[in-house]
Amino acid sequence: MPHISANDLKTKGVAAIEAVLSEHAEVIVSVRGKDRFVVMDMAHYYHLRKCELDAALAQTRADMAVGRFVQESPEAHLTRLDSLA
Repeated sequence: MPHISANDLKTKGVAAIEAVLSEHAEVIVSVRGKDRFVVMDMAHYYHLRKCELDAALAQTRADMAVGRFVQESPEAHLTRLDSLA
């Protein structure tokens, strides 16, 4: 994955990010030689979020299919959560 230093970001601004994102989906921003941040355009971010939510939904459906769930009132749920703490 391509990198931009924080110094490049300071001197070149958003143009530095835009240049890299024109050819890559993500860019790592390094600060003092250490990778600190990942920058991506919003369309890519929304795609990743959708993938994450789709995976969570698939896991929930799999849990329900094999009976790994609890059906209870909100009060009982809060009581159960308190007992776990």
